Amino acid sequence: MQTKIFIIRHGQSIGNAWHRYLGHTDLGLTELGKMQAQQTAAVLSKENIDAIYSSDLKRAHETALPLSKILGIDIVDSKELREIFLGEWEGALIHDLKTLHYKEFVLDWGENFGSFTFPGGESVIAAADRFYKEVKRIADENLGKNIVITSHAAVIRAFWCKICGVCVDEMASAVPFPTNSSYSTLTYDGREFSPVSFSIDGHVCNNT
Repeated sequence: MQTKIFIIRHGQSIGNAWHRYLGHTDLGLTELGKMQAQQTAAVLSKENIDAIYSSDLKRAHETALPLSKILGIDIVDSKELREIFLGEWEGALIHDLKTLHYKEFVLDWGENFGSFTFPGGESVIAAADRFYKEVKRIADENLGKNIVITSHAAVIRAFWCKICGVCVDEMASAVPFPTNSSYSTLTYDGREFSPVSFSIDGHVCNNT
């Protein structure tokens, strides 16, 4: 019995617009982000969706809202679907990270994505495992159904590498960050996930 899963990255957030790294910092969508969420909802509303799950952070939940309203399906929030916890970098400006933490931000995080651990925060691998377990739990509870999950760029990227069998050393080059309000599609057969398409965003205005 095949389960189909659509994983959406949230629309443009206030953090994106302010060029800040949010992690678990809880800011919502910009007006552009809300428009992007509506555009993705218009596409996925045609997919016979049975259930909608979201990270409990505002920017992800607000991305799920238009689809929830169209379909009349309640959103189930989960903290296990959150972005990677950034520790000391929570809420930091990207410019400051590049300037004050060049080696850690540009070389380690940028070029060694898979093996990176945020200072005082979560590792990419731990976040991928957390997200994987929650998606599998959701899929097991909804076998044979079509599911939407809204979440965040880095944890989606790490999860996608995991289900594609990408080794840690190749994660930075193998899979990019998904764009705002894009969706990625995979299937689940009760045992394992099979990737189908990643970061579909042709329907989204001004995606980044």
